Amino acid sequence: MYTEEQQQLTGQVMSCLEHVYDPELGVNIVDLGLVYGVQVQDEGRVKVQMTLTTPGCPMHDMMTRSVERAAEELPGVSSVMVEVVWEPAWSPQMMSDKAKAQLGMA
Repeated sequence: MYTEEQQQLTGQVMSCLEHVYDPELGVNIVDLGLVYGVQVQDEGRVKVQMTLTTPGCPMHDMMTRSVERAAEELPGVSSVMVEVVWEPAWSPQMMSDKAKAQLGMA
């Protein structure tokens, strides 16, 4: 069960991740459906579970560092761990309507 502070911080982390863009697609990672979850643990430790559009994505390191940096800037965050997972596999259906429109798919 999350405390009210943890719930607020979770929302703040998700909001800040909307400013992290996939450099190849030019769409933020939240709208792309790449962020699978954010967990805020005790003492401001944050875990972000995400995926990439392909397992061989050449932007893997750059994107995970961007996620770490964005979340670390938030007050109340003491550390950030990014876990890249491949299940479930990402597909274009995971994108928001906004992302689909940006990419001309709507």
